[in-house]
Amino acid sequence: MKCVILFDLDGTLIDSTEAILGCFRRTFRDAGVVVPDDGDIKALIGHPLDFMYLHLGIPEAEVWEFVDAYKACYRECSRALTHLLPGAREAIEEAARFARLGIVTTKTGLYSRILLEHMQVMDYFEVLIGREDVIHPKPHAEPVVKALHAMGVGPSENVWMIGDTCLDMVSAKDAEIRALGVLSGYGTETELQKCSEYLHKNVLFGINFIKTLQKKQSLRGKEIE
Repeated sequence: MKCVILFDLDGTLIDSTEAILGCFRRTFRDAGVVVPDDGDIKALIGHPLDFMYLHLGIPEAEVWEFVDAYKACYRECSRALTHLLPGAREAIEEAARFARLGIVTTKTGLYSRILLEHMQVMDYFEVLIGREDVIHPKPHAEPVVKALHAMGVGPSENVWMIGDTCLDMVSAKDAEIRALGVLSGYGTETELQKCSEYLHKNVLFGINFIKTLQKKQSLRGKEIE
């Protein structure tokens, strides 16, 4: 079976920190609520927006008003304030040479697709699973399982998830695929060492590692034949 690689977005392929922080700040200010510290917001990136607002002190009854306000803000600014992380374009292009690719993110899928099209990399991906596509977001296995189902594949040693937080790693492991963490995003090295099967500096290092493993597996297969 050809290798399959699923990617997280924020902190793995893209940096939208400025847009995320800016929209959180705006929604709190517009509501007349004390704006949280940037560190507190960043510590929650990777979780769904409703989870983030709830854990930043917004009452449950008001959470979805904040989420809607955030999305309106994000639509306005995300393309201008988001960019591919260093090495990400090269990683995508290299991965596409030996693997089938997909995206599994907790971001809204619609905005994620717009961003990737703006960056001219969306065509590399067969599937994009966003928050609106699942009932249970990461760390639940559902987003990964749904992506694999859409690609017509099941768990195997040739199926990978690359992400920057333990949410990605747990989702992958519970879906019975391989998990590779990267240090380019929001998870700390200490956290990722506990939950990752493999850990690399960034997504390009990760892709080169997977490519090397695939070559070794191919050589072993030829020796058996």
